[in-house]
Amino acid sequence: MTALKNDRFLRALLKQPVDVTPVWMMRQAGRYLPEYRATRAKAGDFVSLMKNPELACEVTLQPLDRYPQIDAAILFSDILTIPDAMGQGLYFETGEGPRFRKIIRSLADIEALPIPDPEQDLGYVMDAVRTIRRELNGRVPLIGFSGSPWTLATYMVEGGSSKDFRQSKAMLYSDPQAMHALLGKLADSVTAYLNGQIRAGAQAVQIFDSWGGSLSAAAYQEFSLAYMQKIVNGLIREHEGRRVPVILFTKGGGLWLESMAETGAEALGLDWTCDIGQARARVGDKVALQGNMDPSVLYATPAAIRTEVARILKAYGAGSGHVFNLGHGITPQVDPAHAAAFFEAVHELSAPYHA
Repeated sequence: MTALKNDRFLRALLKQPVDVTPVWMMRQAGRYLPEYRATRAKAGDFVSLMKNPELACEVTLQPLDRYPQIDAAILFSDILTIPDAMGQGLYFETGEGPRFRKIIRSLADIEALPIPDPEQDLGYVMDAVRTIRRELNGRVPLIGFSGSPWTLATYMVEGGSSKDFRQSKAMLYSDPQAMHALLGKLADSVTAYLNGQIRAGAQAVQIFDSWGGSLSAAAYQEFSLAYMQKIVNGLIREHEGRRVPVILFTKGGGLWLESMAETGAEALGLDWTCDIGQARARVGDKVALQGNMDPSVLYATPAAIRTEVARILKAYGAGSGHVFNLGHGITPQVDPAHAAAFFEAVHELSAPYHA
């Protein structure tokens, strides 16, 4: 594989010295970019775009071509590829988000689920990873990702997005054996899926625990973190002669950073509800931190964006171990020029913290 020309993202995740704080954005290939919207229109719909490795590569690279400051590419895909490969029948309904044709409601439903083979059942993702790595040609590292078992389980049990997770939590409390069976099968599937991405060329991986913050403290430990721990334990950690860092991101998980830092992951993603300086004080040198600007700041003026970037950099303080990001994904209505102001501010304003 081609040598990396820019490895500051990987270095920061390992708390090694960097010249500036590396930066990327969750959902950086997305609807805020006119070039993305054009490619999606060419594909016909989101699922067709995601399942076409050449087009998935095209949209993955679009933000890097527009914003030269970006320090990492992230695979263009979706967290719901695994349930789809398990036979749940993923589709997207306009204005409603993701939906499944089959819904999990019983232990019998769970026992019937297969564990997908990454190359056979999710080959389009592996092909996309290989294509993106080839086209990146060492420009920046490539991040692979998956949803967490708990987050995937909520979609499978609810049949789609949910505001209150009524069916998932009912199963968790009334039939914990069934929920543990589902989460165990998903943990095995995610481990195989992420290892497949690593073998195909992903140089770091992120686990998106989008709905872990909906759980009580006790339920989070038992039904979310325990299964992310199982995944971390099963991942390939060295590939192509380098460490493959793992990032855990629980949205709403600021209360549990100490427990998350004990998993052996290299980094924790932070949403915008916690102070990054306090988070650093709590986890010490155990992990790097990724985040954590409120995505809504990107609706403000470029001057206001710079002010908020400066505040977060100051809160983290000097030294490596910080990857700048939003606290969640960029939203479709953001002006691309405001994203440019964000990326430029991070590199420009962070240099003194690495002198």
